[in-house]
Amino acid sequence: MARDHLLVIDQGTTSTRAVVYDARLQALGQGQAEVLPSYPQSGWVEHDAAALLGSVGPQVTRALAEAGSSPDRIAAIGLTTQRETTIVWERASGQAIAPALVWQDRRTAAACEQLKQRQEWVADRTGLVIDPYFSATKIAWILDNVPDARRRAEGGELAAGTVDAFLVWHLTGGHRFVTDATNASRTLLMDLKTLQWGEDLCELFGVPPGLLPEIRPSSGEFGQTRGLDFLPDGLPILGIAGDQQASLIGQGCVEPGQAKCTYGTGAFLLAQTGGRIVPSRSGLITTLAATIGDQPPQYALEGSVFVAGAAVQWFRDGLKAIGASYEINPLALDSDPTMDVLFVPALTGLGAPYWQPSARGTIFGLTRATSLADLARATLEGVAFQVADLIEAMNQDLGYPLTEIRADGGMARSDPFLQFQADLLGLPIRRSPQTESTALGAALLAGLGAGLWPDASSAIERVQSGGQTFAPARDDDWRKQARGRWRHAVETVIQHYS
Repeated sequence: MARDHLLVIDQGTTSTRAVVYDARLQALGQGQAEVLPSYPQSGWVEHDAAALLGSVGPQVTRALAEAGSSPDRIAAIGLTTQRETTIVWERASGQAIAPALVWQDRRTAAACEQLKQRQEWVADRTGLVIDPYFSATKIAWILDNVPDARRRAEGGELAAGTVDAFLVWHLTGGHRFVTDATNASRTLLMDLKTLQWGEDLCELFGVPPGLLPEIRPSSGEFGQTRGLDFLPDGLPILGIAGDQQASLIGQGCVEPGQAKCTYGTGAFLLAQTGGRIVPSRSGLITTLAATIGDQPPQYALEGSVFVAGAAVQWFRDGLKAIGASYEINPLALDSDPTMDVLFVPALTGLGAPYWQPSARGTIFGLTRATSLADLARATLEGVAFQVADLIEAMNQDLGYPLTEIRADGGMARSDPFLQFQADLLGLPIRRSPQTESTALGAALLAGLGAGLWPDASSAIERVQSGGQTFAPARDDDWRKQARGRWRHAVETVIQHYS
């Protein structure tokens, strides 16, 4: 039987998915289940690492069944995961010694503040800002707060990594301890030029280098399945990328200046810069794009909004205003357009370009006439305003304006949201023909590793036709006024919580 199918495991902040693709990159079947983080105290966000791992097998089984495919048709496995989320585990047992600290977690804000004098040096080495968002201070926090953990780490008993490294460890029966360069680039510990761990960076953040996995290109050999009860031994894992870098290649952004925004739990804007490392002077970060085999490294500029779809989840679950996330769209359309309600959704701090971990969500403009519909509209618009800030900063760093944004992710299914985003930016927004481009990008990387196509361009041609475009319908005067109100609101939030 021909091995012409690809299995992708997509482990995100709020769910785990498995998708089976054919060689034309068409989805044949999928399984998906919520895996929600917990919030033990203000600013803390955690996952149960065992629950993340346990969520994979049932969804793989479900995806294969829906596709009518058997494991012996799988040419390769691709893996894409939430980035920065950090796990420390025992090498002997594979069990985590503490909850996984999610990328949204802010508990290390004070530690980051103490290191701010090294910001320029760290940015030059890693492309990143010293912020709780990234993995280094999370690893150090676990080592310093779990009894005996630092001694065990220095003695070689423990391993640490992002979610991809933890999953590969278990998928291969503990035989491979690896990560890909895109995930490694999110730790504050990898040198952006050499694509290797920096011993001086590890020393700065208090992370023993022996704790960390081997760094490999995004498309290549990561090991084979071993000892699983839901897949046979010997299936190769040939593609790994952090979720946003997977989405970038899944959206077909492989040339400098091409940009995408994924509206998931957070919103992540990435623009390809090719082989050029573009330092940010506008509050963005420089990161690695997916690397393929022996090809030279590819880079990107990125702006990260911590709360996007998470704001809709808060509206659904926190306020209990709706029963399902999609219900926010018709509700928002019923709002009074004259109600100037603004929501700054800094529920876990403000990310780029502000980097204010202490900021918190704030609603402006409430009156006796404010309705639930007005709050629904403000929730959606708050996400769009944050992305507009990212694009303004990105245009400054690139030295030229972006001309189109490709959109994917759960919120990209919302027509009124994308229309407002296009109006606010004055740019066309093209919705990807497959709104879940993250898994698609991982499939593309795995298929390249398996030799299903000669190059990335050949694969991208199969998936980038179609997709709806939303053109701006508002004028520059409206945009200027709306952005002015937003900037004043954000400045007020920052000032209040600083």
